[in-house]
Parts: sequence; C-alpha cells; structure tokens
Amino acid sequence: MLIDPKESANVAAATGTALPRRDKLRLGDVLVQQGLLSSEQLELVLAEQRGTGKKLGRLLIDGGAITEESLAHALARQLRVPVVNLKSFPVKTENVRLLPESPARRHRAMVLDDKGEHLLVGFVDPLDLVAYDEVTRLVKRPVRIAVVPESQLAPALDRHYRRTDEISGLAKALEKDIGDAVDFGTLEASVGQEGAPVVRLLQSVFEDALQVRASDVHLEPQEAGLVIRSRIDGVLQVQTQADKRIAAALAQRLKLMAGLDIAEKRLPQDGRFTLRVRDRNIDVRLSTLPTYYGESVVLRLLGQDDALRRLGDIGMPADMLVRFREILGRHSGMVLVTGPTGSGKTTTLFAALAEIDADEQKIVTVEDPVEYRLPGLTQVQVNDKIDLSFARVLRATLRQDPDVILIGEMRDPETAEIGMRAAITGHMVLSTLHTRDAMGTPFRLLDMGVAPFMVASSLQAVVAQRLVRANCENCADTHEASPQERAWLEALGGTGDERTLRGRGCTQCNGTGLAGRAGVYEMLEMDAALAHATTQADPTTFTALARERLKDRTMAHHALQLVRIGRVPVSEAMRLASDLD
Repeated sequence: MLIDPKESANVAAATGTALPRRDKLRLGDVLVQQGLLSSEQLELVLAEQRGTGKKLGRLLIDGGAITEESLAHALARQLRVPVVNLKSFPVKTENVRLLPESPARRHRAMVLDDKGEHLLVGFVDPLDLVAYDEVTRLVKRPVRIAVVPESQLAPALDRHYRRTDEISGLAKALEKDIGDAVDFGTLEASVGQEGAPVVRLLQSVFEDALQVRASDVHLEPQEAGLVIRSRIDGVLQVQTQADKRIAAALAQRLKLMAGLDIAEKRLPQDGRFTLRVRDRNIDVRLSTLPTYYGESVVLRLLGQDDALRRLGDIGMPADMLVRFREILGRHSGMVLVTGPTGSGKTTTLFAALAEIDADEQKIVTVEDPVEYRLPGLTQVQVNDKIDLSFARVLRATLRQDPDVILIGEMRDPETAEIGMRAAITGHMVLSTLHTRDAMGTPFRLLDMGVAPFMVASSLQAVVAQRLVRANCENCADTHEASPQERAWLEALGGTGDERTLRGRGCTQCNGTGLAGRAGVYEMLEMDAALAHATTQADPTTFTALARERLKDRTMAHHALQLVRIGRVPVSEAMRLASDLD
C-alpha cells in the first residue's frame, strides 16, 4: 500500500499532537462523521465484532468496506496528526527500542523519532487510550502521535527487534544454569528439560532467524566465546556472542532433537528435525564439526510452507528459458544444475519438475533430505545409517519403471555412473553438481572417474547458477558508476555510461541498500563437437568450443543485464564476476 506523500506531510519536521483526552473518540463514529461509512454499515460491522471479538478496523478492511489507506488518513485528519509511510521513513533502531518489544506488538505502536522534548510514536489505532497511556508510561517521555498502516507495522517491528537482548539474556541464564564445572550426566539432564534455558535460547534463535529470513544459523565456538551468526541474503551477520561454556549444551540439545549420538564429539555428524516456529513448519538440516574449541554446528532452515516456484518465476533469461524447456521435453538424457552450496540449485530442479506432467509420467526423486513435497511424485529419502545410499536407491528406482529421475546430488562416481546409464537407456535424469561454471562440469565428472563416453553420450545440458544480492526496491536510486565499474561494464560489451541503480539504504533494508537476491544463470548445451572433445578427454578444445557457445550468454553477461534494468548494483555484479574468474 502507498501513502500519498502530499497528504502524509513531512513527518521529519512535524511535531504531531498528543491524543485529546477529552474527546474519547470511537473509530466507527469518526468514519461515519467523515462519510466513509454509513450508520447502517457500522451497525452491521459492530454486530459482527461482538460475535468475533476482532478489531473493528480489521473487520472493515477485510470486509472491503474501507481500505487501509482510507482508514489511516481518516484517523489522521480527525486528530490532525501525520500519516507515516514506514517503507520510507528513516526510523532508527535505537529509537524503536525505547519501547520494549512486547508492549510495542501488543499495542501496535512504534517509536519513530526522538524529538528531544518528546517522542514521535506511530499507532495503528491512535484512538486507543489504553495503548496511549501504557506507551507513555513505559517510555517515560511526552508522546506525540502519528498514524501508521497496520500492514507496514509488523514487518517494521520484525526488522528492528532482532531478539538480540532476549537471546543474550537467555545465554547468560544458561551460563548460570551450567556453572563453572558440570559433569556429563548433569548437562545431559539439563538439555533434556523442555523448560530449560537451553531450550528457550534455541527457540529464540530459531524465531529470530525466521524473522529475518535467514537461510542458515551458525553456532561457532571460538577462543573468546560462542558466536551465533545468521546467513541473510547470502551474507553472514553476527546475532550475538556468549560464553563458550554454553556451546556444548546447545550442541547436545540439537543432537537430541536430530536423534544423533550426543556422546560422540570427535567425529562430524549430520541429521535433521522438524519444528514449528511462528505458525510455520521448518525442516532443519544439522551438521556438526569438531573444532579446537568445541563442536561447530550449522543449521540449514527449509520452510515446508514455502510455495514452490515455477521456472518462469526464478529469473532465468527468456531465451535460455525457451531452450531449457525444450530440453526438459525430451525423453532421455541428463541435465545438471551446478553451483556452490546455497545457490538455489534445488529450487531450479523442482521448478523444472513442475513443468513435467506428473499424471502422464512417473517421476521419482532421490534426495537427502526431501526439501519440497510435491503431489504425484515418488520421493525417497536416503539414509546412510541403514545403507540406503543414493546408489542403492537408484538401482531400485530403475526397476520402478520411471520416466524422470531426480537425483539430489552427484556425490560419488557410483551415483554418477548409475544416473548416466539411466540417461542413456531412456530416462530423463536431473541432478546437481558442485562446479564453478557450466563449461567445467563435464571434466569434473571425468575427474570423479566417470568414463568419457558415458559423459558425452548422456549429458544434454548444464545450467550453472549463482545468487546475487539485489537492490532494495524501496530505496534504489540512480548511481554514478566509478571508473572501475565503468571499465567492467565496457569489458562486457557495455558503453560504460549505462544508467545504474543502487539502494541508498532505508528502514526496509536496514540501511544496506540491498534486499533479497536474484538468480544469475548460464546454460551450455552439449552438441556433437563438444561431445567429441569430451570423448577425447581434450579440455583445451572443449574449453575453446564452450567459450564460443557461451559468448555473450555467461553468468557475467546475465548479471550485466540485471544491472541495466536496475535489479542489482554494479558492485554486486562485479563481485560475482570476480568469483568466476
């Protein structure tokens, strides 16, 4: 929703006004008085409110009687206060936290600015006298009112209340609970209690990670203490630091949740578990690694409720999308999607599967773990503990009369060889591989020990991809390229004078100018010449031919296209290109 800047006024200069205590206005009366609602409509909604207990404003908006924008401006006009657009207003976290998180959420209020003699506070319902009195009491300062749209408030609160204080407090409680010396039996009993500080601490860590859209959480014991970091849009950010004594308790609790051996601290372990956080089901993949200062734990978070993306929505270039769909329509062959961990390979593969008619074809997936659950597919979770490996499942899969097989990852020569044999013998096989770019993929397979003729005869295409941080749409502005950036643009065939955008930094992106990520792709289709070079195991000829095929269609060139349309800043495209050199 957009707020009309002419009507909202310049809030940075506005003083606002305190709520007139003598008026005790009611929302329904205000809307009727301003002609936005009839008396009959109001009576109907009030009757519904008595039956449901919901807020009157929410019932009116959900019922289509008024819009959120109309409601905000009606309240602002009645009270002669400004309307604040939280998407653009420069809110500072230190000001927001003058009001504790719990009452801020309960009273739907947020401190917007510190004016010195008073605080400017945004309320969703400025007519709520109880909320006004409570907020004034808590901040211990005079309060001036502004109106904020409800749909903008919750995301803004999530951005500024990162649970840092809560997590630090729970970490200190856990330190006290553990003490300076504790035997193994005491620690095991502590981490098994549902109300123990370790449980509450982990719950807060997961809630914070979900709140900021983190893909991974890292618990890393260091010499100076335990560092907890979250990976947001591909970049790690420190959440908090704590005494390293609590690292063992956290690791053991997570192992219990994943069904791992809590007594084994000398060897790496992998596991998974599912939990419900903020009304969402989250699959957590856990990996432990013994380090000098204790066990490092990495948690990959996968939302079960996340909607499956379609091929047309992932950002693949239009000409490449046409070719990719044509290849997926074939009845045999192998297609590999390559890139580093966390580059979106699985998302691309399942978007590809969504293009295939599961009613007419049998689709079997072999995964570790099963990340997306799709109707109509036969999905198998490998389990190395019982020797249910990729290779073993694949051999059994071929006896299930499949048309399409998805292999989560080409992890070893045996898996690769079975998959390629399936591709040669009339099955379409999709899988992933960790390589830097598309042209290096065939020779990565040869390096794994796969026979050259099998690679040449089975491989149809390789899609290489990366994720690059995108401009914040709310604050992206014209950017004058530096000499280095102009040189890079010219090297890729640009003029060097292209109009580029870069985020200035706002409350939506926590001042970074970046929000979300965009996919960058390239695709190498195997033809007779490339297959022959692969059969001969001739990397020099293959590389020369591949460069010719990929001319102007590499990931760097796709990044350049995204720069030209303002989707990503030049600096991020250059960083991607440097990783590929």
